[in-house]
Amino acid sequence: MSMFAAPGAYDRAITVFSPDGRLFQVEYASETVKRGATVLGIACKEGVVLAAEERAASRLQDPSFMWKIFQIDEHIGVAVAGLSCDAHILVDQARIYAQSNRLMYDEPIDVETLTRRIGEIEQLYTQHGGVRPFGISMIFAGVDRKGSRVFWTDPSGAYLAYKAWSIGAGGEAANEILEAEYRDDLTLEESIMLALKCMSKVLEGKVMSQKI
Repeated sequence: MSMFAAPGAYDRAITVFSPDGRLFQVEYASETVKRGATVLGIACKEGVVLAAEERAASRLQDPSFMWKIFQIDEHIGVAVAGLSCDAHILVDQARIYAQSNRLMYDEPIDVETLTRRIGEIEQLYTQHGGVRPFGISMIFAGVDRKGSRVFWTDPSGAYLAYKAWSIGAGGEAANEILEAEYRDDLTLEESIMLALKCMSKVLEGKVMSQKI
């Protein structure tokens, strides 16, 4: 018999921890990400690769509005999984940060710096009443003075660096392939082929140009 109360007693207020140290609203936001379209990022010596599954709710939907990959600056892109409406808010903010950095310092923003700033916004939405966490996870990928970089951030605001990583509904299956086949000496072409292999696995072999 559990000594802790059921989630329902603690999941109505975002700022309240359960007795076992959990923030249920943040966990629910993470579950939204797990139901989202599969996206991935790969860093290699020649650059970075982003790939995304393009999901259509209906065959009548215009495919040009199923964006999962966005350009932030000349050297940075981002792939998103989760609620698209939440993604647009954070993508716009990321673009503002990138342009502000160029105006203030006359240089492109580092990928890690940008990811950290977006993570700080996400974290703020986990500790204030009257708001909810962003139901989105993001993979930032770009090339800066430190080389090819891939970073992941989640609804809690945490962020980590990866050589390659996938999120979304098929993230676990894609990461199994990435862990088995990623090499530090991958070329850009090999990285693209690896990304396609991961997405093919997620889509059960049904890789078509309109799906990725």
